Amino acid sequence: MQPALDPTRDEIAAMMNAASSFVSDFLEGLPTAPAAGLGDGQALVPDLLGPPGEEPGDFGSLLSTVREAASYAVETAGPGYLAYFPAGGLFASALADLLAATVNRYTGVSSLAPALVAMEHGVIRWLCDEFGLPSGSGGVVTTGASTATLSALGAARQQVLGGPSPAGTVYVTEHTHHCVAKAARIAGLTADQVREVPVTAELRMDPDAAREAIRRDRAAGRRPFLLVGTGGTTSTGTVDPLPELGELARQEGLWFHVDAAYGGGFQLTGRGRAILSGIEAADSVTLDPHKSLFLPYGTGVLLVRDQNALRAAHVADADYLQDLHHDGVLPDFADLGVELTRDFRGLRLWLPLRLHGAGAFRAALDEKLDLAAFAHRELREFADLPVPPDLTVLVFRVPGGDGANRRLLEAANASKRIFLSSTVLDGRYTPRLCILSHRTHRPHVEEALDILRSAA
Repeated sequence: MQPALDPTRDEIAAMMNAASSFVSDFLEGLPTAPAAGLGDGQALVPDLLGPPGEEPGDFGSLLSTVREAASYAVETAGPGYLAYFPAGGLFASALADLLAATVNRYTGVSSLAPALVAMEHGVIRWLCDEFGLPSGSGGVVTTGASTATLSALGAARQQVLGGPSPAGTVYVTEHTHHCVAKAARIAGLTADQVREVPVTAELRMDPDAAREAIRRDRAAGRRPFLLVGTGGTTSTGTVDPLPELGELARQEGLWFHVDAAYGGGFQLTGRGRAILSGIEAADSVTLDPHKSLFLPYGTGVLLVRDQNALRAAHVADADYLQDLHHDGVLPDFADLGVELTRDFRGLRLWLPLRLHGAGAFRAALDEKLDLAAFAHRELREFADLPVPPDLTVLVFRVPGGDGANRRLLEAANASKRIFLSSTVLDGRYTPRLCILSHRTHRPHVEEALDILRSAA
């Protein structure tokens, strides 16, 4: 007798056909879909908060509910999404998730699924090579740069200080992503242990100011252990002076971490590699393939120069694990991060890279750099750009102060063709545009610029 929770082959086929139509319709509709369709989505909330029924539901009806609920949202998968950091949501990755969830293998310990772990570890090794990290480097695929940063901070503290210390200090800037301060708080550091280093006029960490901050803290009995550079800040996409910061960290005996959550993908291109020069000296690098490699949300990577340092900060054991085999050839991902139970996350990277080829990603990223340069030239005709773009984030202001710029952003987003965000620079409201989706091409950027000209 067929178990109630396992559908028959015919039922699987029917559900897959319906899901296939859903996916195809969604992807085909993206070019003309509104950039934001929040509408009256709150009307659905009361019913969706309710408990499940006791009797089986109809898959078609449930799929319709999913379709309707998803429509009341900002269209983060579409070509007009130019806010924050777009997550492309490649179909190949979505398909990989279906396959990975269906076979449902445990990949936290390599001996339980060695071939699958090898697929995931192979992607990590390839990324280590792309970032110029040496033999002995490694890493882990995470849910995002936030969890990756927590693991990097833990490894840095263990490696440099030998464990928690109330005197340990971390060095960031006002433009460092707040996930670093959050990771520090979760790890038990106080706010006073996260030191804010001044930036230059171009909003980059000032290496001389960092050196002086470290000197003062040592003189006061503190124990500096972590210097954080950024390979593309969230507000402006600015890249810190990584060569100078790496050398400073080496001289001072600090762990050098580079937050390349946004910019890391551009390491695959010649121009990006030049802009991110110095990242090869990092002790750890975080990147979000759900940003600059166009994958679905929930895809992060932590790379470390010394995989043993990462393992030393995370490894744990118990009697009930005594039957597991550890041959040392492949890593046990459960020993490299905060998660013990984890899905086979690596397939969502492995499949699209193998299916499309790395060259397709390099070409798409080069196109984004070209589009950002084009948008920069066009924006200068009617707006002031307070910071030159390093990668694909552009910040700009039109005359008239905060009110005029706020109205410009509201008018642009009201077009429903594009969706932008804003930031604050020097205390001033500043519209922000990020060109990153693999679905955003020259006509979409031209349309966005036309809308902004009209709104200005």
